Amino acid sequence: MSIVLLLIGVIVVVAFLLVIVFNRFVKNRNVVKDAWSNIDVALKRRYDLIPNLVETVKGYAAHEKTTLESVINARNAAMDVSSDDINAKIKAENQLQQTLRSIFALGEAYPDLKANAGFLDLQQKLNEIEENLERSRRYYNGTVRENNTYGESFPGVLFAGMFSYQHFDYFETDEAERENVKVSFN
Repeated sequence: MSIVLLLIGVIVVVAFLLVIVFNRFVKNRNVVKDAWSNIDVALKRRYDLIPNLVETVKGYAAHEKTTLESVINARNAAMDVSSDDINAKIKAENQLQQTLRSIFALGEAYPDLKANAGFLDLQQKLNEIEENLERSRRYYNGTVRENNTYGESFPGVLFAGMFSYQHFDYFETDEAERENVKVSFN
């Protein structure tokens, strides 16, 4: 009889541990998705602002058509990626970030544009959005670190496959974004 009770006790303890591990996987995944939704809201605000910024720049830098088109194309490409595919969205956002830097480089090259109140207002709003995105990215990366560490360490690694563990990519700056934007008038 005592062996049966001991066996039942072991089964109960193992089941309890499995519930704890499963709940941790669910919690981590939901925290990452919540952090991503904060980024997604800021990205939507950025998407809405970009066409106004491009239109303002067009009046001053009409011959910079390729720069403006690349910003719009990058914006559209980023908007077309599903918010559910976080890793693909991160890559598209890094490309958009790079093209946005080229617009602000144009602002430096055209004194009239740089002094335009509409451009300055849009630039200020975009800077606010970027600061919010930076904070949201840091929080997101912290939640990703916690999720990935748990899924790749003991005891999570033992049950990762069983509980549909999802690895998330960090929101990092890509190599192209680290380079200075070059503006040329050829």
